[in-house]
Amino acid sequence: MTPFGARLRDLRAARGQSLKQMAEALGVSAAYLSALEHGKRGQPTWILLQRIITHFNIIWDEAEDLQRLAALSDPRVVVDTAGLSPQATEFANRLAHDIADIPEAEIEAMLARLKAIGGE
Repeated sequence: MTPFGARLRDLRAARGQSLKQMAEALGVSAAYLSALEHGKRGQPTWILLQRIITHFNIIWDEAEDLQRLAALSDPRVVVDTAGLSPQATEFANRLAHDIADIPEAEIEAMLARLKAIGGE
């Protein structure tokens, strides 16, 4: 599941909507919406994201947060290390290879460090 998928599921559950009801309101199939929630589909299109924001009547910071999560939720990431150090290339490749074996606490620590570096 992606960060966006988890948030979408939380929004839907908080409003007591079934997957089918929400899919119908957004004009997509329930199968597509389920795949989006489970991270089996890439990022939603900008138009679909705007429909979701409108559907849930989300404004300001919450809408920006949902858009940020969508941008960070592509389950098939490509990392371009061209022009970076050999260590950066090794890190990216090892992460791609070993991510399933990294304990959740370690992932959280690395994510916190990246957020600190990026000023997020």
